[in-house]
Amino acid sequence: MKRVLIICFTNLKNDARVMRQIDFLKDQYQLTVAAFDAYPDEKYEFFKFQKTKLTFIRKSICSFFLLFRFNNIAYRLLHNYEKYLPELKAKDFQLIVANDIETLPLAYQITGSQTKVFFDAHEYAPRQFEDRLYWRIFFKRFNMDICRKYIPKVQGMSTINGGLAREYETHFGTKPIIITNASKYYDLTPTLLSNYPIRLVHHGIFTISRSPEIMIELLSLLDDRFTLDLIYLLPENASPKTKEYFEVFKLKALQTGKIKILPALKSDQITTTLNAHYDMGIILVPPVNFNYENGLPNKLYDCIQARLAMAVGPLREIANITNQFNIGVVSEDFTAQGMARALNKLNLEDINQFKENSNGAASKLSADYNKSLLLKTLDQLF
Repeated sequence: MKRVLIICFTNLKNDARVMRQIDFLKDQYQLTVAAFDAYPDEKYEFFKFQKTKLTFIRKSICSFFLLFRFNNIAYRLLHNYEKYLPELKAKDFQLIVANDIETLPLAYQITGSQTKVFFDAHEYAPRQFEDRLYWRIFFKRFNMDICRKYIPKVQGMSTINGGLAREYETHFGTKPIIITNASKYYDLTPTLLSNYPIRLVHHGIFTISRSPEIMIELLSLLDDRFTLDLIYLLPENASPKTKEYFEVFKLKALQTGKIKILPALKSDQITTTLNAHYDMGIILVPPVNFNYENGLPNKLYDCIQARLAMAVGPLREIANITNQFNIGVVSEDFTAQGMARALNKLNLEDINQFKENSNGAASKLSADYNKSLLLKTLDQLF
């Protein structure tokens, strides 16, 4: 079996996309996975990176090198993993799958003369957090430079949807294949409603840029037929500002007396929990940057596999799927008022029809196609 390395700078316990990637490959290749943390699995070798601690002094020094485009030094300060190179290089991998742009420089330090590199872009890196001033000052050019240097070298590339694929091809000349964030197929049936309430749920990562306060405003505008639960994951690397805001947000939500804040679920619990306890999934994220505008997140596919109806904002990719399969409503804008108008019009028959349509779409929108496409693409590299 060919030796393959998957690299990501994340905790795999909270990284559904990379975990699907691992599931696709672990029976086909002799697999090693290098990341910050993971659940044990005898099907692959796990190589743990000790995450670089970015102290205030280290950040300050790194900011100087980023500002003046000393990219190699800045990269070593941000991702100080060179101590792992001898052990990883000794394994003589035939393929490295690098997840997100920041892993590519490390991947090319590991490669041997016969090693292929496949790049999976979870976001459009040059515009990842363009809504944040500090990111535009320090990281926009840094990410752009890494893209220019390394993307033309890769032997293959994937990303999450057509919008991001077109952007990469336009600016860097490499055409990615589309591997969506679709989750595996679950053999479930929709739980149809016979009476109220309609149980709404939003689940995902808590970040300020996603305007979570809209959820609190939304429930105040909905009639008494609706309840709302928020299942949030606060990232380990969240800034002190985000952590402080999360506490304030939880207090505001609980003061409504109508909203429950629930802890994050393990990835293998999400779909069955949503199916058992909820009726509609909500995705209402203002397009404050390019990646949000072109987003097609895990949570949409989780809700479809859970056979839920959807209530989504008019983000192009998400709205297209919602409308194409008639699985829910698309609000007229990204405000709480717009979403409330869309939801307050619904009755039980509408919700049940959307759920039935999600059931019909679940097989088509599962990860099965992605698996066959990725394996075929990697086989062709060899």
